[in-house]
Amino acid sequence: MKELVIDLEAEKKEILKRYRALLKASKAHLQKGDKRLIRQAFDMALESHKDMRRKSGEPYIYHPIAVAQIAAEEIGLGTTSIVCALLHDVVEDTAITLEDIEREFGKKIARIIDGLTKISGVFDTNSSLQAENFRKMLLTLADDVRVILIKLADRLHNMRTMEFMPRDKQLKISSETVYLYAPLAHRLGLYAMKSELEDLSMKYMESETYKFIARKLNEKKAEREQYVREFVGPIKEILEEQGLKAEVYGRPKSIHSIWNKMRKKGIPFEEVYDLFAIRIILDSRPENEKADCWKAYSIVTDLYRPNPDRLRDWISSPKANGYESLHTTVMGPKGQWVEVQIRTQRMNEIAEKGFAAHWKYKESSSDSGLDQWIQKVRELLKSSEANALDFLDDFKMNLFSDEIFIFTPKGALMQLPTDATALDFAFEIHSDLGAKCIGAKVNHKLVPLSHKLQNGDQVEIITSSKQTPKEDWLNFVVTAKAKSKIKSSLKEEKRRIGEEGKEILERKLKSLKITYNSENIQKIANYFKFLSTLDLFYNVAKGHIDLKDLKEYQASEKAVEHRSPDRIEAHQIEGLINKVKTKDSDTLLIGEDLQKIDYKLSTCCNPIPGDDVFGFITVNDGIKIHRTNCPNATKLMANYGYRVVKAKWTSQKELAFLTGLRITGIDEVGLINRLTTVISNDFKVNMRSITVDSDEGIFEGSIMVYVNDTQHLDNLIKRLKQVKGVTSVTRFDSEPQNIVKAS
Repeated sequence: MKELVIDLEAEKKEILKRYRALLKASKAHLQKGDKRLIRQAFDMALESHKDMRRKSGEPYIYHPIAVAQIAAEEIGLGTTSIVCALLHDVVEDTAITLEDIEREFGKKIARIIDGLTKISGVFDTNSSLQAENFRKMLLTLADDVRVILIKLADRLHNMRTMEFMPRDKQLKISSETVYLYAPLAHRLGLYAMKSELEDLSMKYMESETYKFIARKLNEKKAEREQYVREFVGPIKEILEEQGLKAEVYGRPKSIHSIWNKMRKKGIPFEEVYDLFAIRIILDSRPENEKADCWKAYSIVTDLYRPNPDRLRDWISSPKANGYESLHTTVMGPKGQWVEVQIRTQRMNEIAEKGFAAHWKYKESSSDSGLDQWIQKVRELLKSSEANALDFLDDFKMNLFSDEIFIFTPKGALMQLPTDATALDFAFEIHSDLGAKCIGAKVNHKLVPLSHKLQNGDQVEIITSSKQTPKEDWLNFVVTAKAKSKIKSSLKEEKRRIGEEGKEILERKLKSLKITYNSENIQKIANYFKFLSTLDLFYNVAKGHIDLKDLKEYQASEKAVEHRSPDRIEAHQIEGLINKVKTKDSDTLLIGEDLQKIDYKLSTCCNPIPGDDVFGFITVNDGIKIHRTNCPNATKLMANYGYRVVKAKWTSQKELAFLTGLRITGIDEVGLINRLTTVISNDFKVNMRSITVDSDEGIFEGSIMVYVNDTQHLDNLIKRLKQVKGVTSVTRFDSEPQNIVKAS
């Protein structure tokens, strides 16, 4: 008993120590009376959470203090946010009400806490509900961006302390983080936070790869630091000579970004050349910023030869989230390409702290585009009629993609996401212009609506009063504004045609002596597999359903009783979930029919025994097994967490699973023969197909083989790499183009 008292004493001291560190971190923002306000919030949080503990066994209060510390130190937020961060869980988890908060701290803080409480359940069990909540979360962003910033700080601390969570929770939370929170941090200009969120998600979702890259980075650390010293020495010297005050240092790239490069280019770690970037941070007066950055650029490129294709100038045209910087890639010593980022202290603070830093520099910086961005979010949220998941995808795509700059005929500048088309540009200017658009002139040349715009294009829109939005437009527009306007316009048109179809159907049913009522209409819609009665009316009007089809329906109706697909879906999914989850073990065992549950191996990632996998419950295909690093896994886990079940392999050797290998090498006589000998004779592995392409002495082949498990596959890969002439062997998913629909 005595020991516990000592523990409590130690905890009290630790809580106080952490509180003092928080005050120290917020010192820069404190004004008269702020300290008292923070103390008041701290006391309230301490009292309300006093009997609560985290999964790790630590006192719960450590969490709100840490979130407030991140808000102050890493995002640079002020007193209001620190108070809100300390109190962010009290309304949800304790007896304290919003009214209490308003009485103690005023309306503004109560409103932010209300926003935080509303979005605390953003990721709930039901998928569409979750997307709906995401929409709510963004509405609060349009109301007060601090809600999102504190939510990001909250998520970052949860990710940093997730080792005590069960594995399935770790996967689900990491998926959400990489699917929504990291891109949101990126869009708000919080690059350091975005990188850390991605790295932490990867640590749980791809732990083997994460450890491998971390180990490799560590091995070469001293060598890298030596290289950086050699590279920056001459730069520092000349900067000083020319009277430019600057900090010059090397910064390692994040593990996630290195992994992305390895995946995108299909190269091993050894071939990723930019494991670090050099930063030059200039101490410049506002009026000299641009000139100083270009002066530094000229010094760097006098010393090292630049790659002309890799110059990025975000100083003349900052990104929509306010990011300003000059990036170039130069050839350094030992024939190594090095990325150099040049910016001033102000620009650096905006790059690190994003949104929050803008308030500080509001007067000195021109309109950073952030206000326009929030305006865009507002429009989007109000106009979106789409179902919530479509909305989420459209929204993500727009919010988190890079921008291009397009000029209007009069020279005004518009910002659009990369891959935007002439039609997107038309809708961006005005919805009516988009709806009537029949073509465009890009740099005075006539182009079709689907023409993809390039940075710096000048675009003039051509319209016709007879034009109306078409269904196929949705295949090539990329902005959410264009998509939502086209969808609502098509819906309107469909409704109008549907009205005619309704009258035609009424007459046809009368001739068949079928009563025209809502129950029968719903049954007919289900019979023809239409999602809604509007689809039914529309197809009748278009002549896709005639009297003969209705007679067939009438005959089948006499034979079978139909149920609404909605009911079947809910009932089937619930049944399947219970079936899996009521077993003694809550883990689905694959490979032996222990649970008598129908499962299929998913074709989008072709899992094989030994892969880290999970089961996903579908309505028509039973349970589908996916690899946790499947291209679709993140989306499924983030959107349909409640339909994910844990799964693991039982050891069944004689089963064979199909997987793909991509082999590259130097094309030599007899190379294919040597490869097939290893596969068929040495390993006794069956091949299903082999495709080979040879171009100027380089050999590229794809081979589909049957293996027992990952160990079997690893041994095969190892052996193939030893074949003379082979330079790389990698596993690939046989049907990467398959995007999973959660049905």
